[in-house]
Order: sequence, then structure tokens, then C-alpha cells
Amino acid sequence: MSFTILIPARLASSRLPDKPLADIGGLPMVVRVAQRVAEVGADQVMVATDHARIAEACQQHGVPALMTRADHLSGSDRLAEACQALNLGDQDIVVNVQGDEPLIDPALVRACADLLLQRPDCAVATAAHPIGSAEELNNPNVVKVVLDAHHRALYFSRAAIPWWRDGSQAGTAQLPPHQAALRHIGLYAYRVGTLKRFPTWPAAPLEVTESLEQLRFMWQGERIAVHVTDTAPAAGVDTPEDLARVRAAFAAA
Repeated sequence: MSFTILIPARLASSRLPDKPLADIGGLPMVVRVAQRVAEVGADQVMVATDHARIAEACQQHGVPALMTRADHLSGSDRLAEACQALNLGDQDIVVNVQGDEPLIDPALVRACADLLLQRPDCAVATAAHPIGSAEELNNPNVVKVVLDAHHRALYFSRAAIPWWRDGSQAGTAQLPPHQAALRHIGLYAYRVGTLKRFPTWPAAPLEVTESLEQLRFMWQGERIAVHVTDTAPAAGVDTPEDLARVRAAFAAA
């Protein structure tokens, strides 16, 4: 049950400047995330960042941090570099926890890691939860996933999938009654060898169309196992309103 948690943290953010350093109850947000996932039981927790200010803030609070290049196009690219720097083996497992998820459930992180440890047929593991409304199903900002009988991803999309043909009228999707529609949760566990190959693969046509980088793995034939949880996780921080909500949650704890 050996794995590493890596937290990619980039200073630039169009909607919330210096987001990883935003104060939450007296600590930078990225430090809050690292402290939260320290409960998971990983071999190590490491922040992978593009900026010295983030690395310094982590070090001030006892959180290990690794400097990576500033020109990475995605968190997966950044983590691939971090895996090289840490000399992780190809069969090692890395869990990607976003640096703007200070309320993430440690049990969900552990479940994602454990799933990949138990699934040698898969190179990646992620998570999803049932969608509760047709409005959510139709929202292109909500990423959906459909699974096969072995809980492996068949496809991820911003479109309404699965589409209930007989229950959908006038172009409006309704929730299918036969199985739950699933919302993807942006939490990943990777086998390191697969993650290292990710930057060497060209962007896949489906990835470009949907703007979903996980489709690059599927385009290359890699299987993704999906842990389905009953409840939606707490939302991360993308906007000043999100930051206010999270600060209030910490103040009330």
C-alpha cells in the first residue's frame, strides 16, 4: 500500500491571483491542502510548484516542496517532471491532489489510491459521484463519465452522457432511470511509468475537442478505473466567492 501524494501548485490564476498562497485561517491554502492529505497515510506528501514564493511558504510550515518548470501546460506534465526528480519507479503510484482543494476528504484520496493498487489492469484511477439533477447533467462545466461493467471509464465528456433517448425531448436531457449519470471528480492516481509518458504524447483530438486532458490517456489505450462515491465532495477554490466559503468553513470548524 505504498504511494506518494503530489500537489501541483501554480502561482498564476486569472480568477484568483496568487491562489495557492491565499490565507485560510492563518495558513496558505496549499499548506492547508498538504496538511489535510497528510491523514491519508501516503509514504510522502510533496508540493510541486513553479514559483519560489510557494516553495518558501511550504517550507516555512514544514511541507516539502519541489520546484518544477514554469512552462508546463497541465498538472499532469508538472507531476511527470516531479516523478523524474524524485526518482520514482515506473510501478510506483502517485496521487494528484489539486492545490485548491483544502476541504478534500482524505478518505476519498485513499480510496482512489487503493483502487489503483488493486487494479493491475489499469494505469490510472479517478473518482465520480451520481448526478442529482437534469440541470447538472446538461451543464458543460460538469464533466461526465460513463463506465463499463468493470468500473473502467468508457468516456469522459462535457456533454450529457448517457443520453436517455426515449426520455429526452426538445433537445433537453433528463436523468436516465436505468443507471445513474456520473459526475467526474478531478482526483487522480497514476502509475508513474504511464505518467512519465504523458508529456511525450501529442494532444489527442478528443482531448482538444472536449478540453479534458484525461482523454489523452484513453486515446493511447490506457485504462482508467473509477471509484464511485455516494456523495459529492466539497467544492474547491476557483473564485473569491469560493475562497470566502472555504474560509467560513474553517472558521466554523
